[in-house]
Amino acid sequence: MTRKALVFYGGWEGHEPGPTSEIASGILAAEGFEVTRSEGTAILTETDLSGYDLIVPVMTMAEVEADAVKRLTAAVEAGTGLAGFHGGMADTFRKNTDYQFMVGGQFVAHPGNVIDYRVEITRNGDALLDGIGDFDYQSEQYYMHVDPRIEVLATTTFSGEHAAWVKDTQMPVVWKHRYGQGRVFYSALGHKAAEFDHPQMREILRRGLSWAARTAA
Repeated sequence: MTRKALVFYGGWEGHEPGPTSEIASGILAAEGFEVTRSEGTAILTETDLSGYDLIVPVMTMAEVEADAVKRLTAAVEAGTGLAGFHGGMADTFRKNTDYQFMVGGQFVAHPGNVIDYRVEITRNGDALLDGIGDFDYQSEQYYMHVDPRIEVLATTTFSGEHAAWVKDTQMPVVWKHRYGQGRVFYSALGHKAAEFDHPQMREILRRGLSWAARTAA
């Protein structure tokens, strides 16, 4: 049976929600998903979200009605997967803590803005990162408030160059966890569309999107 994915996008244009949501949709289509790509949040209240195996938000700093998040969290709790990247998933619906609880973390800063940093794989035995080693990356290095329950797959260490008080802080970059019956996957990588040309970034996201999707009964 063909798996179905919903990609909804919008919010702050600096994260290129249109182009990045198109790329994410293309990755899913190549994995065999039937993809619905929709601008804005109206689809969250106009559609039966339980009909999707995976939902991908690409909605940095967007506002949303409480009922829309209630329907989204209920779908994930019941088994629909949730996966996403960068601010499109972890800097979304800032005023809604139910959404943040589901995601497992929330963006709070990126000292130095776009900089060079190292991504370190911490779960080499996890199938999501099998064969992927540490790598260099240029982007916003996200400083996040995170749920201690998440399964951290990759981290980055802050040098303190741009905010001395966070020197040597090790921060999750990629994680997964469960929300009810649903699988949740997040990668902090993917500030702009051009970053999807980075092979490790794209492969981690490809695997994470597929992993998070509801599995056949």
